[in-house]
Amino acid sequence: MKASDPILPKRVVRSFAKTVADYNLIGKGDRVLLGLSGGKDSLTLAHLLLRASRRAPFKFDFLAVTIDYGMGEDLTRVAAHCAEHGIPYRVEKTSIFRDAPDHIREGSSFCSYFSRMRRGALYACAERMGYKTLALAHHLDDAAESFFMSLFYGGKIRSMPPVYKAGDHDVKIIRPLIKTREAQLAECANSNGFPIIGDENCPAFKMSVKPPRVRNETKSWLRELESKQAGLFNQFRHAFETLDIQSFADKRYI
Repeated sequence: MKASDPILPKRVVRSFAKTVADYNLIGKGDRVLLGLSGGKDSLTLAHLLLRASRRAPFKFDFLAVTIDYGMGEDLTRVAAHCAEHGIPYRVEKTSIFRDAPDHIREGSSFCSYFSRMRRGALYACAERMGYKTLALAHHLDDAAESFFMSLFYGGKIRSMPPVYKAGDHDVKIIRPLIKTREAQLAECANSNGFPIIGDENCPAFKMSVKPPRVRNETKSWLRELESKQAGLFNQFRHAFETLDIQSFADKRYI
């Protein structure tokens, strides 16, 4: 017996649909690979893509893929959930965890290494299987945090675009949730009882490495600011869409 479809909040569906339409993220005949970590964001995006694939006025295919780091992750609940709801799914096994000690340089970011390796594995999987589009579940909170982390710690003004090409790879990266709040995605996942994978599958906990301090501090700082200014993230959303390039000192735009 097939499980009933989850109840997706209207504001999440609208935000997803508007972002896809505004930036032409998915079109007729596209083959979309979804990076499914098993967290609240990617599981919600899996259901949004499934809903869109059934209701869009054009046909497109998508496949959800979880990168197995090779550290004994238990993905049975996620696999069962996808099978139950008709979400096409596969696990891509890698040796990222085993190889990590030989490749992480002293003083370098542990989390950034695993992020790069996971992304590289997704690119390779997409290209091998003929998927030209890779969907990632980054949201508006991620974009705001990345903006301030880049500004404060990297000396650059940059964030997360809704669509871009992946360097030398023949893959288009899309972020259909980039205008959606993290709290809305958490509410959707929790209310529908999605089998969320949490810190138990984080490599940092297997290797006794400290969690990403800078991002956690930035998240807490933004939470504090928002408590004093309720419309803060609406301002971020608008600002990311209306850059005043010529107000900066970059010679390329003067």
